[in-house]
Amino acid sequence: MSRYLVPLFGLAALLLIGFYSYRALVQEQIEFPLIETADADIVDRLPTEPDDWIGAIDYRGLNQRFEELSARPEMAGLAIAIVEEAELRYVRGFGVIDKRSGESVTPQTVFRWASVSKGVAGALAAKLSEEGQIDLDQTLNRWQTSLKLPGDATAQISLAQLMSHQTGLTKNAYDRKLEDGEYPGQLRARLSTAPLQCLPGTCHSYQNIAFDTASEILGQATNSIYDDAVQTQLFEPLGMESAQFGMAGLTQAESWARPHRGDKVRILSESYWRLPAAAGVNSNIVDMARWLSAQMSAHDDILSKATLAIAHASLIRTGRVYGGDLARALTEPSYGLGWRSFTYRGRRLVGHSGAVDGYRATIIFDPEARTGVAAMWNSGWGLPFGIPFAVLDSFYGPRLDQESQVDWLDLSDLPTPKPLEPSDRDAP
Repeated sequence: MSRYLVPLFGLAALLLIGFYSYRALVQEQIEFPLIETADADIVDRLPTEPDDWIGAIDYRGLNQRFEELSARPEMAGLAIAIVEEAELRYVRGFGVIDKRSGESVTPQTVFRWASVSKGVAGALAAKLSEEGQIDLDQTLNRWQTSLKLPGDATAQISLAQLMSHQTGLTKNAYDRKLEDGEYPGQLRARLSTAPLQCLPGTCHSYQNIAFDTASEILGQATNSIYDDAVQTQLFEPLGMESAQFGMAGLTQAESWARPHRGDKVRILSESYWRLPAAAGVNSNIVDMARWLSAQMSAHDDILSKATLAIAHASLIRTGRVYGGDLARALTEPSYGLGWRSFTYRGRRLVGHSGAVDGYRATIIFDPEARTGVAAMWNSGWGLPFGIPFAVLDSFYGPRLDQESQVDWLDLSDLPTPKPLEPSDRDAP
């Protein structure tokens, strides 16, 4: 018997040697490509440095102007992203998240989107419409909502008209009551006795509380909570990891911008976070740039061209946007599903801006050129709303009529800022 065992042991030893040799060889062949992809973070690194800023836009010149803007006493922190030809070409943070601590804003700092959030609701509604899950022309009374309108206008107004602010209600109806702590559902029910600016469906009148009825409808359409539907169908597929709803979505971030009025840090209020479709989103500037790119067909598998066409379509003419020179420069202002559109220098632009106490945000882009800007800052100063137009001016080149050229970032008429004294910086 032993004479048979010796060859068997020998054969087993040879098999073991062969197995481990094969395993080592295969591991080397499998692991080698992993070494090749180890530099993926370097390839995908954010364009935060001058050597990364490549394109038709004068990034270095604009960066200098952004630094000057962020140094103004009216400012605290600022985050900007520029997408040129559907590619992220520039992203940077400026200033501080809190004037008391002096902690710097980075591309990972989370800000509030405020009313830029309305475009998220619009994109989801357009996506569900394109997929046949909702009918945008269906009247509101076909859904179970808390909204009541004067004269039972819910039987006349469609979801598309609701999301393009055609309820007829006076502008920002009952917003002050929301700020005073009243609940959105109760306020929507009481809108039945609110004054009208025009007959429902005949004019544009900007709303927050009424607009947020969309969160109830889109939640029902997806058999979920609105916030979860957005996360599942939009933010997660787009890789927007920092994009969250509610106050906790801001304050639980590792770096988050505190709201400022001048040098004073404001106390956060839950009020507008209670309107997730109207004003509920927070994120860092990198994820806002991802959202911006998606609006320019960079992620056609998630937001198709047909979906974007529905979301961005002009449904009703509006009054002027912004004020002063900027209002005069933006012609043919219109509103779609949570998105504004207007003509600037002969080109159609799409976007939205937002403002809540101590925060401002804006997204403006040229769909045809697939170029645009996202910016957020933690103060109430309005001058940075000109940032996208300064960037687009650089992209488009000089005007033929030089007399009509406006410098949207002109600080020359403002007093020279004084540096904060240590005692001021540390004040509560």
